[in-house]
Amino acid sequence: MKLYQIDAFSKTVFSGNPAAVCPLKEWLTDEIMQQIAAENNLAETVFYVKKDTKYEIRWFTPTVEVDLCGHATLAAAFVLFNFENYNEVQINFYSPRSGDLTVTKEGDLLSLNFPVDVFEAVELTNQMLDAFDCKPKKAFKGKTDYMFLFENEEEILNLKPNFETIMKLNVRGVIVTAKGNNSDFVSRFFGPQSGINEDPVTGSAHTTLIPFWAKELNKNKLSAIQLSERRGYLECELLGNRVRISGYAKCYLIGDLFL
Repeated sequence: MKLYQIDAFSKTVFSGNPAAVCPLKEWLTDEIMQQIAAENNLAETVFYVKKDTKYEIRWFTPTVEVDLCGHATLAAAFVLFNFENYNEVQINFYSPRSGDLTVTKEGDLLSLNFPVDVFEAVELTNQMLDAFDCKPKKAFKGKTDYMFLFENEEEILNLKPNFETIMKLNVRGVIVTAKGNNSDFVSRFFGPQSGINEDPVTGSAHTTLIPFWAKELNKNKLSAIQLSERRGYLECELLGNRVRISGYAKCYLIGDLFL
């Protein structure tokens, strides 16, 4: 079985967010896919199977299956466009958990089209305030994550997470964000309860971030940087009840799995 490792939301290897991509002719058992993801030990391993004109897609962290993953979807599209003889400019994915997802290609730039997250303001609890060494101004709750708003980019860059506290929050993970200095907004993502202490670049988090910052800044086209150690650079656009999340990808590894 073929295995690819792709650095997503980056123009170079050793930056962006690495994802393992496993093209399948038919689905493996959930147990085997979870074991492969644990063996890969990356933030995400993505599997897809061609079904008629679409590609059914699923994503696994080293410990759990997740509802949606942007960088791994970008990585899967990169593999199809560059290594799996896919000749169209748009790929139609389908997720049993998240519905229809598309990726389009314009030169080397790949664009995800995802549904927006629905979120609401929530009261900051003591547990939320204890999650980091710096206190957020506001908190929001989306479908799967909390989002904490901070004062500025420097606070996001220097945040020290308390992973034990974050793990006790009953969500997939926590997005932290602020207005950017050299981009419209910046963010980081922490998900120890999903097996990822800090995710390098989180496409799915931008389904929450884009509608929030589009309203805050009164603009639909936005630039974003995820301030992890590896950094991730995203071009974003709000399209009504959908978002466009664009970036580049680079192949790091091509190999074979022996099961």
